[in-house]
Amino acid sequence: MPAIWIVTRYDDVVSVLKDPRFSKDYIQAYPWIPPSVRAMFRNLLSIDPPDHTRLRSLVQKAFTPGLIGGLRDRIQAICDELLDRCAGSGDRIELIRDYALPVPLTIIADLLGIPVKDRSRFGPWTKKVAAASASASLSVFVRALPALASVSRYIRGLVTQRRASPQDDLMTALVRAEESGDRLTEDEIVSMVILLLLAGHETTVHLIATGALTLMQHPEQRMRMQETPELRASGVDEILRYTSPVEFATPRITLEDVTIGAVTIPRGELVGVSLGSANHDESQFPSPEKFDVAREPNRHIAFGMGSHFCLGAALARLEGEIALTTLFRRFPDLRLAVPSDSLRWRRSLALRGLVALPVRTVSQSNR
Repeated sequence: MPAIWIVTRYDDVVSVLKDPRFSKDYIQAYPWIPPSVRAMFRNLLSIDPPDHTRLRSLVQKAFTPGLIGGLRDRIQAICDELLDRCAGSGDRIELIRDYALPVPLTIIADLLGIPVKDRSRFGPWTKKVAAASASASLSVFVRALPALASVSRYIRGLVTQRRASPQDDLMTALVRAEESGDRLTEDEIVSMVILLLLAGHETTVHLIATGALTLMQHPEQRMRMQETPELRASGVDEILRYTSPVEFATPRITLEDVTIGAVTIPRGELVGVSLGSANHDESQFPSPEKFDVAREPNRHIAFGMGSHFCLGAALARLEGEIALTTLFRRFPDLRLAVPSDSLRWRRSLALRGLVALPVRTVSQSNR
């Protein structure tokens, strides 16, 4: 397994994220990856300009502020429907399974045009693929290969269907871009859809679930966020900073010798940047371990920075704000159903999230 350099301080992390000498095409560092699998990583997370610019331009029209704002009512309806089910099933909820997962998964599946009957299959697939895409471990890659093959095969089938019968969805738009001469190959379409599925729901699950846990642990901040609508957006940003759902960005590889501070990283080395550490750097965030929904300024980098800044950042913020606000409006006395020290966290360097979050609603309020 190749060694990897870790960058942790805020200014250094920002420098690496914006420096073109750190390539995102890190898959080249793994010669043992089969060509068929290597093709599946040709997406926005693991390529450099000009290919990155070309692919990003094809999908960014699905994430314009106007289109994201138009999803507000749909997100609200999903949250209300899910919490209605929770209210009717007793006073105990497994918040990730029953709420945090289906909210963003439903939205990104709607955008892509994934049939409703197939959506439950993506949870197990995407967990394994997400772990592989952010790992430098051979064993993690190998364990993820069956899931990667399954999701790739399924998406290729949908691409074939969209060619024969176009729909009003993002997958059709990607297929048409290929056919209109934009040189989007089938491998690029499949890889892009996998990325959109992962980035479109996996990290937002952790934003909602870990955000709920954080607000339960800080009831005074929860009340401020609930009672002051102007603090809801800044509250979500503080949750993103404080919890950092993406702990590490996907690795980079140095294209030449690069000096950071007093350390020179040789050409061809893997570099990992810790977004979580940078978001708790006291040189940028006074009292970084204090959770403050009114923190200002809050220049967190939970969505990265530079040309690879998260395309779905506005959507994730909106989903997080609506999901958390609605959750605590419906269940203002929400509390953990188990001791906090018994909660299990996912074993991942890339993502910071809970395995499960059992809670009790205690009492209900009207919507």
